[in-house]
Amino acid sequence: MNIEYREEYLRNSRGVELFTCRWLPSSSPKALVFLCHGYGMECSASMKDCGTRLACAGYGVIGIDYEGHGRSRGARCYIKNFSNIVTDCSNFFKSASDEEDYKDKPRFLYGESMGGAVALLIHKKDPTYWNGAVLVAPMCKISEKLKPHPMVVNMLTRIEDIIPKWKIVPTKDVIDSAFKDPIKREEVRNNKLIYQDKPRLKTALEMLRTSMSLEDTLNEVTLPFFVLHGEADIVTDPGVSRALYVQAGSKDKTFKLYPGMWHALTSGEPDHNIETVFSDIFSWLEKRTVDFSSSTGDHTFFNTTTTTAAVGPVHQNSKNPPTSEHPLEIIEVDNQQRTHGRYLCGWKGKRMHHHSAM
Repeated sequence: MNIEYREEYLRNSRGVELFTCRWLPSSSPKALVFLCHGYGMECSASMKDCGTRLACAGYGVIGIDYEGHGRSRGARCYIKNFSNIVTDCSNFFKSASDEEDYKDKPRFLYGESMGGAVALLIHKKDPTYWNGAVLVAPMCKISEKLKPHPMVVNMLTRIEDIIPKWKIVPTKDVIDSAFKDPIKREEVRNNKLIYQDKPRLKTALEMLRTSMSLEDTLNEVTLPFFVLHGEADIVTDPGVSRALYVQAGSKDKTFKLYPGMWHALTSGEPDHNIETVFSDIFSWLEKRTVDFSSSTGDHTFFNTTTTTAAVGPVHQNSKNPPTSEHPLEIIEVDNQQRTHGRYLCGWKGKRMHHHSAM
C-alpha cells in the first residue's frame, strides 16, 4: 500500500512553534491514531516505523513533538508545566479530528512511556471524546523501588524556581536500559533529535508530580485501553501497568506482559519481538474500530481478526461528539520545509535532517 507522509508546523497558545507530522493511507483512513512520544524522544524519526506500520494497516497516524522536544522550538527537554504538553496535544489532536475528512472517524490515543501519561491526561480532559488508547510501558505511577524520599523532593522543590533549567538530576543511561537490540540502540544514539543529557530539575519534578497525581486517580480512567509492558523493563515498572489495569474504571481493558522484553517494545527489541507486539496492537485496534463501525451503521471496513483478551463487555461508542474551537495558528511552510513523501510500505522514505536548538 502507498502511504503519504506530511510535515507541518503550528504555533501554540504560548507562541512556540511545534512540529507535527502525519502518515496517511492512500484511501480514506478507517480510524485516526494520535501519537504521544516518550521523554526526550520525537515523532518523525523515532516513531516512523510505528507510523508507517499503522498507515499501511489503513489508519491515519498523526503526531506532534512536544515543546522543547525533537523539531519543535523551546529549551531542549525543559518541561515548565506538564499540563502545557497535555493542552498542546489535546488542542492539536482535536483540531485534526475536526477536519472534514476525519469528523466521523474513530479516534485512538497511542502513548509510549511518558507519552502514556500524556495520553491518559488527554483522556481525562474530555473523558467521552476518545474511542480508546494503546499504552506502551506507560509512565502512570512511580515504582516504590524508584520513588524518591519525601525529604529529597522537598529539598529540590525549594530550589526548582531558582535553577529550573539546570541539568543536575542524576540518572542512569536510559537508552542502554530501554533498547535491547544493540543495532537499534546505536541508531537511537545517533539520532540528534533525541535529548541525551541529564534531566533538568524542573522537568524531573514535573514528571514526578504528574506520575504521583496519576497514581492517585487511576480509577478515573474510563476509556477502553490496551496496556503493554515488557517483563524485563527497568525503566518503568511492569507493576505500574498492572496497577492501571486493576484500578482503572474502564469496562474494556486489556493488559499484556511480554516475558523477557525490555522498555522499548516497538523499537528496541529484535525484529521478531517487535512483530509480535505490533500484531497484538493491530488486533486490539481492529476490534474496536469494527465495533465503532457497527455502532454507527458504517460497514465499510475490512474483515479483520479480533482479540479476545479484553475483560468485560466491549464499550459501544455512539457518533463522535462535536468538538469545540481550538486556538491553533497554522504556520505556512515553504516547499523546502514541508515534505510530502510517498513511499511503499516496507521501504524507508526520505530522511529529513534538522538541527535542534539547544
